[in-house]
Amino acid sequence: MVEPANTVGIPLNHAALLRDELDIVIPTIRNLDFLEMWRPFLQPYHLIIVQDGDPSKTIAVPEGFDYELYNRNDINRILGPKASCISFKDSACRCFGYMVSKKKYIFTIDDDCFVAKDPSGKAVNALEQHIKNLLCPSSPLFFNTLYDPYREGADFVRGYPFSLREGVSTAVSHGLWLNIPDYDAPTQLVKPKERNTRYVDAVMTIPKGTLFPMCGMNLAFDRDLIGPAMYFGLMGDGQPIGRYDDMWAGWCVKVICDHLGLGVKTGLPYIYHSKASNPFVNLKKEYKGIFWQEDIIPFFQSAKLSKEAVTVQQCYIELSKMVKEKLSAIDPYFDKLADAMVTWIEAWDELNPATKA
Repeated sequence: MVEPANTVGIPLNHAALLRDELDIVIPTIRNLDFLEMWRPFLQPYHLIIVQDGDPSKTIAVPEGFDYELYNRNDINRILGPKASCISFKDSACRCFGYMVSKKKYIFTIDDDCFVAKDPSGKAVNALEQHIKNLLCPSSPLFFNTLYDPYREGADFVRGYPFSLREGVSTAVSHGLWLNIPDYDAPTQLVKPKERNTRYVDAVMTIPKGTLFPMCGMNLAFDRDLIGPAMYFGLMGDGQPIGRYDDMWAGWCVKVICDHLGLGVKTGLPYIYHSKASNPFVNLKKEYKGIFWQEDIIPFFQSAKLSKEAVTVQQCYIELSKMVKEKLSAIDPYFDKLADAMVTWIEAWDELNPATKA
């Protein structure tokens, strides 16, 4: 069985990459003891903690971390009526952290994710690998059979067009998980003891025109390039669906990245996912989504944005109109979600006003 890494004795990285340009966003309902394992890698960075659930509960954070903590009362105070777009009792609340950050990059991680070990037994610095992914180009327009051609020891293979070798800017770095896989409830039920022990040493660009199921538990992105599209939707308390928040954001993000000429990478880094959620609870949250996704995915596959949409916000507003027009017939929830997408952009722009050149 794969075990999480023991990081005791690993010195803190005082020359941390992008230390002043990156925030770490963590949604939680519990004390953040898990940060002790991450201390060698994450302590140099600023944390934005979004407390879900009961705002009167005190969340303990290990000493030595630089952080700001927001609960539901803070969200309501800061956003006012627009706070309705932020999910309650669901990890989708994390996207509030994306909104209030002022940094260029975001790394988000769940509180049941620990440091993984690579096949040599070395502790994996997931944040460092995400930064490497974000700082080198992507190749969405032509697939390289050696995967990421920009990685040390790799290159473009014979037959790869020289005109495309410059690549495009990378907007998203999507990491993976050892131990507990990111399965839906039906798969959890038929494979309750399955664990992922396979460490694949690869990073690849997801091709243009191809969607993917984005998982929010080990994710980094360039906030300046794609931040306004990282809305994790209306989920959890008062909503008919849950556990589709990160996937909804991923579908929207991928359509917009394809339109704007940006790249999405997946693969390394791995984290160690320690806790399997209850499949019966998950099924109650997911069951409508399991039916709805058969219409949602074709919707995103066929979504075409106009040439007038040149910013992420413009693209996202266009998508919200398409959701209202095409998906509301499935369920009134999508009409509500489309309105929340607009509210999200309005709230984003209020907290992040455009700077004049």
